[in-house]
Amino acid sequence: MDLKLLLISTLLGFICYSSAQQDGNECIKANAKSCGECIQVGAKCGWCMDPEFLKQGEATSTRCDELESLRKRGCSSAKVENPRGSQRVLKDKVVTNRNKGEGNLRPEDITQIQPQKLTLSLRSGEPQSFNLKFKRAEDYPIDLYYLMDLSYSMKDDLENVKNLGTHLMLEMSKITTDFKIGFGSFVEKTVMPYISTTPAKLLNPCTGDQNCTSPFSYKNVLKLTSNGQEFNTLVGQQQISGNLDSPEGGFDAIMQVAVCGEHIGWRNVTRLLVFSTDAGFHFAGDGKLGGIVLPNDGKCHLENDMYTMSHYYDYPSIAHLVQKLSDNNIQTIFAITEEFQPVYMELKNLIPKSAVGTLSANSSNVINLIIDAYNSLSSEVILENSKLPEGVTIMYQSRCKNGVTGEGEMGRKCSNISIGDEVFFIISITAKQCPKMGKPETIKIKPLGFNEEVEITLNFICECDCHKHGIENSEICHNGNGTYECGACRCNEGRIGRQCECSTNEVTSEDLDKSCRKDNGTDICSNNGDCVCGTCECKKRENPEERYSGKFCECDNFNCDRSNNKLCGGHGHCECRVCICDANWTGSACDCSLDTTTCLASNKQICNGRGTCECGTCKCTDPKFQGPSCEICPTCPGVCTEHKECVQCRAFGTGEKKDTCERDCSYFNLIKVKDRGKLPQPGQAFPLMHCKERDANDCWFYYTYAVNNKTEKEVHVVETLDCPAGPDIIPIVAGVVAGIVLIGLALLLIWKLLMIIHDRREFAKFEKEKMNAKWDTQENPIYKSPINKFQNPNYGHKAVVL
Repeated sequence: MDLKLLLISTLLGFICYSSAQQDGNECIKANAKSCGECIQVGAKCGWCMDPEFLKQGEATSTRCDELESLRKRGCSSAKVENPRGSQRVLKDKVVTNRNKGEGNLRPEDITQIQPQKLTLSLRSGEPQSFNLKFKRAEDYPIDLYYLMDLSYSMKDDLENVKNLGTHLMLEMSKITTDFKIGFGSFVEKTVMPYISTTPAKLLNPCTGDQNCTSPFSYKNVLKLTSNGQEFNTLVGQQQISGNLDSPEGGFDAIMQVAVCGEHIGWRNVTRLLVFSTDAGFHFAGDGKLGGIVLPNDGKCHLENDMYTMSHYYDYPSIAHLVQKLSDNNIQTIFAITEEFQPVYMELKNLIPKSAVGTLSANSSNVINLIIDAYNSLSSEVILENSKLPEGVTIMYQSRCKNGVTGEGEMGRKCSNISIGDEVFFIISITAKQCPKMGKPETIKIKPLGFNEEVEITLNFICECDCHKHGIENSEICHNGNGTYECGACRCNEGRIGRQCECSTNEVTSEDLDKSCRKDNGTDICSNNGDCVCGTCECKKRENPEERYSGKFCECDNFNCDRSNNKLCGGHGHCECRVCICDANWTGSACDCSLDTTTCLASNKQICNGRGTCECGTCKCTDPKFQGPSCEICPTCPGVCTEHKECVQCRAFGTGEKKDTCERDCSYFNLIKVKDRGKLPQPGQAFPLMHCKERDANDCWFYYTYAVNNKTEKEVHVVETLDCPAGPDIIPIVAGVVAGIVLIGLALLLIWKLLMIIHDRREFAKFEKEKMNAKWDTQENPIYKSPINKFQNPNYGHKAVVL
């Protein structure tokens, strides 16, 4: 790797490590001055209440640390304040389980969501999770309000809707025994398309001999009723109206249907709004075309079932409609002709729990459209929550049918739910901080389009339990200048110091600084801290595990000797720059083991009786006896010669010990190999010696000697001797070599002679041709000399006297 890249990567690694260390212990980083501040930092933080916990030079904020770090620093579990969050279910009515027609239950007695009410106590950074069950109930009541565009283009549609009531009642009875239907109509704001139109045109906006009613914004024709015949009768009395522009004022009508619950007759049941039109829509801002500039106020303005403020308030925005439809648990079905399908499909994507169906040219398919849309809407449950308090977050996980799961936004919903199916949600709520006032907050979670909801009261843990037992104006806190709580002083305003012994005006006093200088030196707090009220408060390191301490911050726990790149060798801890070693370890870096088991030889003697055990390693006194336990050293000089005779007699049956071989040479294991390449090679776990020895016949033999991990001696020997060639063959070989050399010299001389003869012949031929050549010495006719001569015309004449 390039040196520059290596340095950059090392630097980045160090920065990342430091950042990770700093971010990893947010408790120390927070500089919490009290237990309450500490526990609000995060769920990992605890506060040590032990009055004797702090070392000299440590600030009060060092009581706040991660739990494991507090334990290592000597704070017992009983002295650690670490409140945890909790939850309590207040209302947990089981979901309704009944079949269609089985008993008569009021809508308020039917339960589809569980639990209904609970309380959570939240500790900052610690999530509280609970399970929510949803079950789609059988025979659940339904309210359906049919809102129809009565502009002239919907004339043939009105004829088909006149019998909608009884037919729809019949079809819906297959789904529920408790069904109500209502009807409303809309056209347009009266000021919009008729600004330059005569009053007579307003009374009858249709052309020709058509008799139409005057335009209107929204009219509530029929309050929700279970009488289908009444629906047919009133719808049959309606007349078509008209306007001049294509978009209609349907958004005004939807807003009034959503917020005028008493006029419409909405019950706390499934609420469906069927919006039928063959045109587009006006929305917020379009009212300016008629001089209307006031934003829609989202309130009910019905008088005698007519919307009376259409000329005063602008159309509502899409976002405003979404809010009101959601607040009133209304699911919208857009029954739209094919021409405007793309427009309303985009609108559907902005309005949760809504559906779009294709309306035939004359609305003849409206009943099937409504049934299909209802089944689609009711088969999906989507959870939403009310506005969360500042610093509170919520996460959803869904457990739907057939093992389907979801997280994030997909965790809010389940699809393809049939009647009687149960689905589950895991809801996790986390507080990142305590609210400013610290008071309980209430949020609600509900499935869109349903009137049921879960009410959750959030209580925030902003103080420790020991806070309740604090002693105000305690004498411990310098004559009552603070409250003694949780083992420390919480100083009154304007007071600082561990015991609130100093005023903020006295912090920089020179007299107080003198007591922060060690040995009357110049460095205040050894340049490792700040002098606060005559007492050193040591600085904090980026790595929270590293600390300064001491009266003058002269000590630290990170500048001790290291071994294997570990502080105190990993076998001790650093106190005031000196390693305090664990048991069985010693040395300045705790790198010297007092355990002698590693020095035991095969005979169970320490260092085989030939040395001393120092730091777990044998120091051998005899150079011939080395190795981990001063056994015979196979790599020491003389080893090959020492074992030569035994190897020779056992491998080849020769040598001085061939007669006593069995007696003297059975101390090693002999292994024969075919050639030298099969011998063991250096680099194995135990020492190895390669040997090459000569026997009485000048033959070489090769072997290795080693003591393996089991302290067994091993000899690997090449099974064939490497002997020199016999004396009778040497002259023959020498003669052959001499003959080859003589032949080579003869051939070289012949080649040289031939080359000389060839060169001489070629030179003689050249000389002969040169003598016979006839050269033409005449001048070339086109030759022209390159030299020109010029003469001064006055050359040789005397100059004229003036």
